[in-house]
Amino acid sequence: MGHINSGDTAWVMISAALVMMMTPALAFFYGGMVRKKNILSTLNLSFIMLGLISIQWVLFGYTLAFGHNIGGFIGNLQFIGLTGVGSGPSLAYAPTIPHLSFALYQMMFAVITPALITGAFVERVKFKTFLVFALIWATVVYDPVAHWVWGIGGFLNRMGALDFAGGTVVHVTAGFAALAFAMVIGARKGYGKTPMEPSAIPYTVLGAGLLWMGWFGFNGGSALAANGVAVHAIVNTNTAAAAGAMIWMLLSWRDDKPSVLGIVTGAVVGLVAITPAAGFVEPWAAIIIGAVAATISYYAIQYRQRTRLDESLDVFACHGLGGTTGAILTGLFATKAVNPKGANGLFYGNPKQLAIQIAAVAIVAAFTFVLTFVIAKALDRLMGLRVDEASEEVGLDISEHGEMASA
Repeated sequence: MGHINSGDTAWVMISAALVMMMTPALAFFYGGMVRKKNILSTLNLSFIMLGLISIQWVLFGYTLAFGHNIGGFIGNLQFIGLTGVGSGPSLAYAPTIPHLSFALYQMMFAVITPALITGAFVERVKFKTFLVFALIWATVVYDPVAHWVWGIGGFLNRMGALDFAGGTVVHVTAGFAALAFAMVIGARKGYGKTPMEPSAIPYTVLGAGLLWMGWFGFNGGSALAANGVAVHAIVNTNTAAAAGAMIWMLLSWRDDKPSVLGIVTGAVVGLVAITPAAGFVEPWAAIIIGAVAATISYYAIQYRQRTRLDESLDVFACHGLGGTTGAILTGLFATKAVNPKGANGLFYGNPKQLAIQIAAVAIVAAFTFVLTFVIAKALDRLMGLRVDEASEEVGLDISEHGEMASA
C-alpha cells in the first residue's frame, strides 16, 4: 500500500510551481530574441499554452499518457476528466504523494513542450492555426510519447530506455517538431537580406535565469520524492548548465567576442542535455554532458545560419540536438550507484544501455518529425500556417493581437 509522505508531497507541489514558472520564463527567453514588432506575439505563443494544454490535460491528455496501457502505445480513458485521480497515492506512479499532485506535476511538462516548439516559427505564424496545431500535436505526439517512455507498459519503458525528466519526451519531441514545422512554414519575409537582430536581450537573460531556477523543479521534482536522487538531480542540473554556459562563452570568444546571448543559450543547452540524465549520473559526468551538448549545438547553429532554413530561434539545435546528446550520453554515464532504480551505462559495464538509448531517441525523433510534418502540411492546406505579407510586415503584435509591446 502507498503511504502519503508530507515532505515528498510538498516537494512535488513546489516543483510543479517551478515548472509552471518555466513557461512564462520561456516566453521572455524567446521574446527578447525577436524584433520589437513581434514581442507580444512571441510571449503569448508560450503563455497561452498554460490555458490550452492545461484544459486538454485535465480532459483527456493525462489519461492518454498515464492511463492503463493499451498495446504499449497509449493509455486508455480510465482517467478522462481526471476521474479517479484524487488525494490518495498512485501505486503505479507515485506511491508517496497524492495521485492528483503527480497529474499536476506532469501537466506542467505537457504545457511547456509545445511552447518550446514556437521558437521555430515566431514572427510569421497565424495564431488561430497555431492553437489548432498545439492541441492536435499534444494529443497525437506528446501524449503517446510520454506513455511510451514513462507509462507503465509503454514499449520504450519496457525496453529499458532511461529518461529521468524529459530529455526524450520533452526536448527531442520539441526539437524535431520545430524542424519539421519550420520546413513547412518557410522563411520569414526578407530572411537573409533584412537584419533581424534581437530587440531585447535583457528579456532573454531574464528568461534564461528563470529557466535555470525552474529546472531545479523540472529535474529535481522528477524524483517524486524529497530524497538523495532529487539532490543529485539538482546538483547535476546546475553543473551541466554551468558547463554549457562556460563552453559557449569560450567558443564565441574564440570566434569574436563573448556573446551574452550565447552564454545564456549555452546554459539552456546544458539544462536540456542533463534532463534525461539528471537522476542517473555523477556530477562530474554532468560537466561532460553540458560541455559536449553546448559544443554540438553551437556548431549546429553556425551551420544552420549558412543555409536557407529559417528555424528562427534554433529550437532544433538547442532542444532537439541537446536532448539527443543528453539521452545518448546517459547510456554512457548512468550508474546504479546514483539511482538503483535506473541502470548502468556503457562505462559501468552495460553497453546494451547505450544501444537502448540510441534506439529510443531514433524512434521518438522519427515519429515526431514525420507526424509533425504531416500535421503542419494539413493545417497549411486547410487554414494556412502563416499570416499574409502585409501582416508580417507590420508585425504580429498589431496584426494578430491589436496591441504593442511599447509606444
